[in-house]
Amino acid sequence: MIWIYRLLFPFALIGMAPRYLWRMRRRGGYRKGFLGRLGGQAGLPRKRDGVPRVWLQAVSVGEMLAIDPILRELRALGAEIHLTTTTSTGFRVASDRYRPLVAGLGYFPLDWWPFSARAWRRIDPDLSILMEGERWPEHMRQAGRRGVPVLCANARISDRSFRRMKRFPAATSLMLGGMSRVLAGSVQDEERFLELGFPADRIQGTGNIKLDVAIPLLGEAARCSLRRELGLPEGGHILLGSSTWPGEEEALVKALLLARAKGRICSLLLVPRHAERRAEIDRLLGEAGLRRHLRSRGAAPAEVDVAVGDTTGELGMLTQLADLVFIGKSLPPHGEGQTPVEAAVLGKPILLGPGMGNFREIARNLLARGAARLVGGPDELAAAVEELLGDEARRAALAAAAAGWRRENAGAMDRTLRAIRDELDKLHLKRPESQPVPSTST
Repeated sequence: MIWIYRLLFPFALIGMAPRYLWRMRRRGGYRKGFLGRLGGQAGLPRKRDGVPRVWLQAVSVGEMLAIDPILRELRALGAEIHLTTTTSTGFRVASDRYRPLVAGLGYFPLDWWPFSARAWRRIDPDLSILMEGERWPEHMRQAGRRGVPVLCANARISDRSFRRMKRFPAATSLMLGGMSRVLAGSVQDEERFLELGFPADRIQGTGNIKLDVAIPLLGEAARCSLRRELGLPEGGHILLGSSTWPGEEEALVKALLLARAKGRICSLLLVPRHAERRAEIDRLLGEAGLRRHLRSRGAAPAEVDVAVGDTTGELGMLTQLADLVFIGKSLPPHGEGQTPVEAAVLGKPILLGPGMGNFREIARNLLARGAARLVGGPDELAAAVEELLGDEARRAALAAAAAGWRRENAGAMDRTLRAIRDELDKLHLKRPESQPVPSTST
C-alpha cells in the first residue's frame, strides 16, 4: 500500500499545487526556510552520543503556543529538539518564542518519499512527536524503517477525517499503523481510535493540553492601554469574534448594529482566523459605514466602532478585553468550528454556532455545563448578543461555568509530560545531566 501512496502522491501534489501556491502567496512568509519542505532541514548540529534527539511537529499557531511546557520538559531532560511546523504563522511564532530551546527549527517536509527520507537522514531523531491531527504515512514509514517510536500527543480525529478513515481502511492503516502510542485529547477521540482498529493498549486518554495553557493575564492598566491602542471606547461592552471565517463578520456586524439600536453601548473586536483577509474585512466594515481600525497599522488615531486584530499569536491577550465571545467557523455553511478553549480558560461567556465538528465534545460539555450558549444562525446570534449584553447576571453565570469547566478538566499537560518521559526512558540512552531551561519571550 505504501508504494501506491508513493506513486500517487506527486500527482495529488500537482493537482493541489495551484491552490496551495495561491494560499502561500496570499499569506506570505513562506520563502524563508522553504527548502525544509523539500527535506532540506538546515542548521542542525551533529548528534552527540547519549543525547536523545526529538523531532516535534506542531502544525500551526495554536499548537505552537500549547507546546511550550513540552519543549521545556524535553530540554530539562537533556533532549535535543528539532521543531517543525507547517504554516508561515506557526514558523514566526516558533522563531520568536522557542529559538533558545531548540537545536533546529524548520518546516515539515512534504510527505513524499524523497523529501521525507531526506529530512529523516538530516534530522536523525530518536523519537518523533506529532501534535494533534498530524498523521503522515511516509513519515510513519521512515520512522518504522529506522525503529524510531512515533508518539501522537493531544491526538484528535475530526468528524470529516473520521468519516474518510472509516471509508478507506487501507489508507487508515497507513496513517495509524506506524504510531507507537496515542495520547488522546478527549474521550471521543479515544473511542474513534479504537473504532478504527488502533490497539487499546497503545492508547492513553490524557485530555486536551490546551486547557492547561497558561495565558499571561493583563492588569487593569494594561487592559485599558490595549483598549486605547485598538481605538475601542473606554465605556461600554466589547463583543469579540474569535477566529472568524467568511460570512461571520457580516453576522457580527448585524449583531453589533442590533444591539446598538436596542440601546446597548458596545463595540466589536474581530480577530479573523486568517489575517490576510484584512482587506476584505476592511472593505466590509467600510460598506457598513462603521469606523474601524486594523491592529497591524499600529495604534488607533481615534475611537472606532470595530477593531480588527489582524495579527498573529495575540488572541489570548485580545480575548481578555471581551465581555462576550463568539467562536468562529461555527455558523453555516462552516461546520468545523474553532477552539473555544482560550475563551473558557479566561472565564468568558461564550456563544457557539451549530458547526463545532472539530471540537464537538468540548462544545457539548460546555453547553451541558451551562458555560456556553448555542445560536443557530445570524439572526439568533444577533438576538443572543443583544440579550446578553443587557444581562450582566446571565453573562456572569456563563463565565463562572466556563471557568469551573476548565478547572475540572485540567491536568492534561502533566499526563502528557509523564508519557513523554516514559518514551524517552524506553530509548535506553544514557542522558546527560538536565540542562537549564532558558527563559523565552512571551
